[in-house]
Amino acid sequence: MLAYLPRPAIDTSQYGTFPQEPELLATPGALAEDSWQQGGTTAAKRSTPMPNYPSPPCHSVIIPSEPSLLLSQGSVATQHRSVDLSRCPPVTPREMGAHWYPLHALSAPSIPSSARGRGSARSSAAATVPAPEGLPSRCRKLLEEDSPVVQACKRQRQRYVTKVGKCQVNLGNIQEKKRFLSDIFTTIVDLKYRWFLFVFMMCYIVTWVVFGTIYLFDAWVRGDVWHQGDPDWQACIENVDGFISALLFSVESQRTIGYGSRMVTANCAEGVILLMAQSIVGSMIDALMVGCMFVKISRPKKRAQTLIFSKNCVISRRDEKLCLMFRVGDLRESHMVDAKIRAKLIKSRQTAEGEFIPLEQSELNLGYDTGEDRLFLVEPQIICHVIDCRSPFWDMSAESLRREQFEIIVILEGIVEATGNACLAAGMTCQARTSYTEDEILWGYRFEPCMSLEKGAFQVDYSRFEMTFEVQTPAASAKELQELRELEQQEHSTLSLYWDHLLQPCAP
Repeated sequence: MLAYLPRPAIDTSQYGTFPQEPELLATPGALAEDSWQQGGTTAAKRSTPMPNYPSPPCHSVIIPSEPSLLLSQGSVATQHRSVDLSRCPPVTPREMGAHWYPLHALSAPSIPSSARGRGSARSSAAATVPAPEGLPSRCRKLLEEDSPVVQACKRQRQRYVTKVGKCQVNLGNIQEKKRFLSDIFTTIVDLKYRWFLFVFMMCYIVTWVVFGTIYLFDAWVRGDVWHQGDPDWQACIENVDGFISALLFSVESQRTIGYGSRMVTANCAEGVILLMAQSIVGSMIDALMVGCMFVKISRPKKRAQTLIFSKNCVISRRDEKLCLMFRVGDLRESHMVDAKIRAKLIKSRQTAEGEFIPLEQSELNLGYDTGEDRLFLVEPQIICHVIDCRSPFWDMSAESLRREQFEIIVILEGIVEATGNACLAAGMTCQARTSYTEDEILWGYRFEPCMSLEKGAFQVDYSRFEMTFEVQTPAASAKELQELRELEQQEHSTLSLYWDHLLQPCAP
């Protein structure tokens, strides 16, 4: 859950400067003393462009420059905003021993695991810091550590739904477990196959043993056990002289095998009643277990394995609108009946009152109002979400996409089409799920076509299902593009009115 916490914004006003020819760095305390000595210099000297090596900040946080900006300018550093270090408080010994991290890396998923829980080790090793390398190597290492690729690799967080559709939510501390017994049929069907087979076998074995014990007790009470082979004795249950023979009689009676050597006679009423009870209980167990087995086997859960989704989402313009798109396909020739698709956005947020809502679910419109969410899935389809003013991505640009943390859950469901008669599949609903994180969204890309016309029929090439190609797409958000479009329209209307006024003939 910590992975979805919002990251604090990067404040570039805390960027520090170092001299162009720095001395050997011994300890963080020495850096603090140098900063205090430089605090009395003139403003012109502080505003001189210098290498962007991080200096001790006021709050023990180092914020390096954007690596993309540094790399694009082709130099180690360019312009910096000066910071008045004379107003910074002195560095305490506790802060001297602490390890500095960028401000955007203070969230739990971004901090490396080796840097957690080692405060004492860092404090003891602060006094024996080895001599650093040269300035070019230090700057190069800083750029490598803060590059977007490395930061994406370091950021490890738990997905809400895996790519194969498994929900990563574990339910625990359930107090009222008796609720599961009230719906025993669903509980048995939801069991794993090994436990389901165990319950299936134990239901029959327990009933055989219980009724075999009752038959043996009845034969022992009436004395049938002690008069075996006596032709003058009128036995209630013939040929039952022990537990094994009673168990065999119970199995033969419930499964209607009837070998003929053991049977209930008309000399006792309790034997007939026991036989009727066992027949009724056996029929109920047969109905329950066979029904559960049929439902469990016929569940179209594995049908979702042939419903595939693209590994990435793409964002590009379609009909002059910025759209988020992904692709779905069905590998089987038997199609889904009444297929529907919907998407959810999972993102944590904080309300205006300060309430933190973890993993809030919001709906993404995939064409519900126009009916585009209902699919005729005989070929791969590209599902489109138009980023408009009602979309949660309305003010998201290509730059802000890298700083966001969210997850898009896509749910495709429909009725499995049975062979020969679609009415037989009534109620057999199949659901396939997948998810996309912000790292799996490609800005400025579009899916390649994978269908062609060959020999009088349309041919689908699933080897091109995942292929994308780059297109020209503005990096601005949909909101900024809309404002720019409105501004251009206003300028065009103003210019038209101006020219119309100039072309009007002068009054005599």
